[in-house]
Parts: sequence; C-alpha cells; structure tokens
Amino acid sequence: VQLQASGGGLVEPGGSLRLSCTASGSTISTYAVGWFRQAPGLERDFIAAVSRSGSGTYYADSVKGRFTISRDDAKNSVYLQMYSLRPDDTAVYYCAARTPGFTHYVYSTPRDYRYWGKGTLVTVSS
Repeated sequence: VQLQASGGGLVEPGGSLRLSCTASGSTISTYAVGWFRQAPGLERDFIAAVSRSGSGTYYADSVKGRFTISRDDAKNSVYLQMYSLRPDDTAVYYCAARTPGFTHYVYSTPRDYRYWGKGTLVTVSS
C-alpha cells in the first residue's frame, strides 16, 4: 500500500485544518492507521490512531479534545480533523498503516507501523 498525506498549510493560531491520508495499491480498510508528527530537531511523535474496524481510536494527551481521527473506507482515506491549532502544533504530519492483529487494535508507536506516507507540513503562525 502507498499512502499520501495531504491538507497541510499555513493557519493562524486557533484555526482548523483537516488532513487526509489516502491509500493506493490496496484498500485502506485492511489496515489500522495512525498519524504522527515531527518538528525540526525532534523525534517523530504519535498523534492519533484508528483501528481497522473504526471502533477504536486513541489520542496523544497533547491533542486530545482538539483533534479527531476518522476513516472513510469507501473513499480509501483516513482523516485528521484539527481544531484550536497552536504554534506548537507546527510540524510535518505523517500517516502510517499496518495490518492489525485484531480489528479493534490501535497502535501508538512508530515501530508498530510498516507503511508510511510522505508528510504534509502544517504551520501554525500569525
């Protein structure tokens, strides 16, 4: 499977963006999917994950209540809706996928994921 993240851009503090992760070469319904981000000079951090079934979601504390992950298997895509953006949300955002052990499992570390897309840059600045 190939993954493509899109939807990044420049947004003012307090603004919103929706990122998309679109799969090709395979159906995204087969995979559990996660979002990560990496700011310059820092490690890649977990943001959010959704299970293959869609019944399970998990968020990093830093984004809980502000970001929402969802999936639309009919569109072969997973989304990250981001609200109340802050300057410290500035980073390159990546989506990743893996075949799960069970359909309700979510995964929260980079080493859990086999497939990665190229990132999309989100800049939060006034």
